[in-house]
Parts: sequence; C-alpha cells; structure tokens
Amino acid sequence: MSSRYPVPAHRHRVEQEVRRSRFIATLDRAATADEAHAVVRAVSAELPDATHHCWAFVAGPPGSTLAIGMSDAGEPHGTAGRPMLTALLHGGVGDVVAVVTRYYGGTKLGTGGLARAYGGAVQEALASLPLAEKVTYAHATLAADYAAVSALQQLFAAHEVEVLADAYAADVRWRLRLPVERVDAFRAAVLDVTRGRSVVQLSDEESGSQARTGGTPNPA
Repeated sequence: MSSRYPVPAHRHRVEQEVRRSRFIATLDRAATADEAHAVVRAVSAELPDATHHCWAFVAGPPGSTLAIGMSDAGEPHGTAGRPMLTALLHGGVGDVVAVVTRYYGGTKLGTGGLARAYGGAVQEALASLPLAEKVTYAHATLAADYAAVSALQQLFAAHEVEVLADAYAADVRWRLRLPVERVDAFRAAVLDVTRGRSVVQLSDEESGSQARTGGTPNPA
C-alpha cells in the first residue's frame, strides 16, 4: 500500500443539468467509511429537498477496493452508485467520497441516461478537484558528533526530514519525523556521511498521516 497519495484538499462541488434534472456532485475527503457516511449525512441535511442523494466512496489509496461503498439511494439498481464508484476508482484520488444530489426535472432519463449522468457528474468534479498529498510519517532519533552536524542537516532537507526536537550536550541528538518511504534511504545516507558512527533509530512513537495541500486541480 502506498504511503503517500493525492487526496481532496477540501470539499468541492460541481453542478450540471441533464434534461432539466440538476445533478450536484459534492466531493470530500474520507479516510474511513464512518467519515464517508458523515459527509453523506451532511450533504443530505444541507439539501433536504432533493429527490436523491446517491453516493460512493474509496477510503484508501487511489484504485484500492479494500474499503469502498456505494448507494443508489432510491434510483434504479446500478444506475447511480456503481457508475459513481467506477469514476472514483479510476480518478487517481484516494480517501474520497462523492455525493451526487439530484433534483428531478420532470423528464425520465432511462437507466443508461442515469448511469451516464451520475458517473459523468463525478468525473466532472474530479477534473477540477483541488488536491492535497496524504503522507504517512515515521518518527526516529539520531545522535551524532558535532563534526557531522552540517552534513546531516543537509540530509534532512534532501530527505524531507523534520526536526521535532534537538539537544546539544556531549553529542547532538535529534528527534525526527520523515515520510515512511524515505526511511531506508535516509538511514543509508546517515551511515555513509558519518562512516557508520551514527544510526537512525525508529522510535516507538506512533506514526501518523497528514495531508499536505498542494492547491492543484486533479489532472486525471
């Protein structure tokens, strides 16, 4: 499973009209099924007079099917949730929930028309979705001689290492945070520049994930 991937930067909404029916697609971040259902409830409460609130979510990396869900919410079976989920799975974004709210315009679209409208609404919203990057971090400690400080600080920048705390005594000690995928390369670089005299020790501190906003639309 990837330790970093694009996620929605914030709630995003796109509206389109298909044969007088309004389709309002709301996309938001959801790392769990509970978070996805909370977004569905919030949108339903915000737009209580709508005909349908259909939804789908992918709670995990882009394209992952380990934690997914969907609902036609009263539309004919397979005409809303499934095409919405398909759009999300191919959208290149993780931890995402989509709610497509429909206001019926008086003209029936048929099963094919509904599927195209619901799937298309999600695709259109994905195309302009502002993105952030979800990064999973590890925590580590490092001690080194003063002579190695300058070289190690250059490694910090090169490997996206954040210094959480430092202490200067007989040697220099740092408490660090860095992306999980950088750990092996950073450890090897530290051994190289210190000629094996310093070792990166992963700490027992719980690793976590954080979304870093990039502010760019989804290129998918």
